[in-house]
Amino acid sequence: MSHVVDDAPLSSFHKKLALYSSGGPFVDGYILSIIGVAMIQITPHFNLTASEQGLIGAAALVGIFFGAFLGGWLTDKFGRHLLFTVDLIALVACSVAQAFVNDAFWLIILRLLIGFAVGADYPIATSLLAEFTPKKWRGPLLGAFVTMWFVGAAVAYIVGQFLLTFEDGWRWMLASSAVPALIIVLLRIGTPESPRWLVKVGRYDEATKVLKRVYGPNVTLADLPEEAGECVSVGQLLKSGYGKRMAFITIFWTCSIVPLFAVYAFGPAILEALKLGENLAHVGSAAITVMFLVGCLVAVFLVNRMGRRPLIIHSFLWSGLALLAMGLFPDADSWIIMTLFAAYAPLIGGTQIMQWVYPNELFPTEVRGSAVGLASSLSRIGAAVGTYLVPLALTTLGIGPTMIIAGIITLIGMAVSIVMAPETRGMTLGEAAALPGKTPAKASLSQRVAN
Repeated sequence: MSHVVDDAPLSSFHKKLALYSSGGPFVDGYILSIIGVAMIQITPHFNLTASEQGLIGAAALVGIFFGAFLGGWLTDKFGRHLLFTVDLIALVACSVAQAFVNDAFWLIILRLLIGFAVGADYPIATSLLAEFTPKKWRGPLLGAFVTMWFVGAAVAYIVGQFLLTFEDGWRWMLASSAVPALIIVLLRIGTPESPRWLVKVGRYDEATKVLKRVYGPNVTLADLPEEAGECVSVGQLLKSGYGKRMAFITIFWTCSIVPLFAVYAFGPAILEALKLGENLAHVGSAAITVMFLVGCLVAVFLVNRMGRRPLIIHSFLWSGLALLAMGLFPDADSWIIMTLFAAYAPLIGGTQIMQWVYPNELFPTEVRGSAVGLASSLSRIGAAVGTYLVPLALTTLGIGPTMIIAGIITLIGMAVSIVMAPETRGMTLGEAAALPGKTPAKASLSQRVAN
């Protein structure tokens, strides 16, 4: 079988697609981080209770829960191309609307809708990127996808600190997410449909045109790598052999993001509780964001060299130990606390990039978007609950027990990865998605075209 597509060199098309696709996590990181800074002004402005603070912080995560699953289902049913641009238009409108809210209720509703739009973008963008990218570059580019989350978070802290100097600066903070979202929408216009998806729905002529446009005039459908022969519907997904894979992805994803999202939503409050001064807490939040980005970049470098399985296990282990140390010694000197926080940030990077590598590699094209969306949705249940409980935990339990709980959750992710994490390094999408004992059917594509 030809390997023209899977072994293609990394082209300018692939680089642009990776950049445009990563716009979703950039906006997500921006939105989930800017709220942490904005809450400094929002809390006294609306006289918020700890419960209301938690609801505002968690609302976007709840929206992601619904949006990711629906977006995944829609992209499998109607294709990646159309939804790739449409889903972010709603995000622009809701972001601007946040500037005009006059009570906590409507702010929660708008954060919920924004999360819905962000969640829908994840399975759409990652499915499109995975299905175009050569196997050598699939892990690094999907891993690099999540690094933009931390770029967005870092930018949010910078913008937020500047706007804090203005009265009602929180309104401008929340509305500002419309700017990158609009830019991303404009850049994505003209992106072609996935040829793998076009083949799955029988649109062979269109698939051929896309292949020639992206890979060269001599490339045909015969050069498109085969995938697993069986067709798995969304309804059959959990009942089939893919149910175990869905369980693994959901559990490790949840264990990875529950502590991280809590840190981002209430980073300054957590650092202040660890007895850092207010100014140092805000500066520390921005510095730790940079360390998160560094960790993801290192993980992108290691994902092919180290392998998927060792990377995720070690990432969970050492980051979990850093959180436990913070919980056991909350009264340590400020430089020790900052060192431990700075250690957690880069060490968790391996689990962050695998959130997008594993789901896109372990499921076939016909349900890839739905599987990614479902896993993203299920993981957000724990993340939303965790984010909601952070201010309550800080008030009732204190910072030490709160950080110990975060460490235990992280180490649970390590244990699950030891038992369930597969190794997919060097595999084609078809090989990675095939269930154990089954291989991609080489003749199936030619037979479907002939029929």
